Amino acid sequence: MNHLLRWCACCCLFSIGLIASVATETNAQEKTEAPVVPPREGKREKVQIFNGNDLKGWVGHEQYWTVKDGVIIGKNTDKVPVSTYLLTERKFTDFRLIFESKLVTSEMHSGIAMWGRIAPDKGDKFTYAGHLVMYPSGYGFYDLYGRNMLHQNAPAAQKVGKQHDWNKMEILAQGNRIRFVLNGTLISDWREPEPDRIKEAPIGLQLHSNQVPQEIQWKGLQLETFPEDKLLTVKE
Repeated sequence: MNHLLRWCACCCLFSIGLIASVATETNAQEKTEAPVVPPREGKREKVQIFNGNDLKGWVGHEQYWTVKDGVIIGKNTDKVPVSTYLLTERKFTDFRLIFESKLVTSEMHSGIAMWGRIAPDKGDKFTYAGHLVMYPSGYGFYDLYGRNMLHQNAPAAQKVGKQHDWNKMEILAQGNRIRFVLNGTLISDWREPEPDRIKEAPIGLQLHSNQVPQEIQWKGLQLETFPEDKLLTVKE
């Protein structure tokens, strides 16, 4: 009996030690600073990704995406089983994207997808696996079909964001760094801790999976490749 008790005690101590070791390792990983990947070198140029008249240069499901009065409209009336995207034909790594967006119908968030891949294996010809800059209902940086939520910024964003009106945003992506400006306020300055995940990829406008009708709009899209390391829309 004494041998059995000693054996049980040893097992308990081993289990406690293992749990403590895993917890310590997890905490250490969370506290590990992301490496600093400098901006990539390339041709700096302003790229007209939206001509204001039609969706030339983009791909996506025609039933969801239209253009009216210089505005890109993503809209569904029936269920969207898998989040779908309007995708640039051209691929990007380092860029500055300035745009305005408005959630018209529903409370589901949208977002800008980047640094990933088109993922038809996930159930939709135009869905995306990679990074997502989320707005306006839920703010943050998300890893689609990967690590899920990467960076929380909702408390800061909700103070200046507008739920059903136009929001002006700037995304500055350089190296492994993403800066996000919302209505003139710098909300996030974040680095990807696993830079190998960053790919040259299309930029995508998200129409989120949803059970109900929804509509989201975009206008004034301005894109610059390999931009200057400077935010242009932050209010002094």
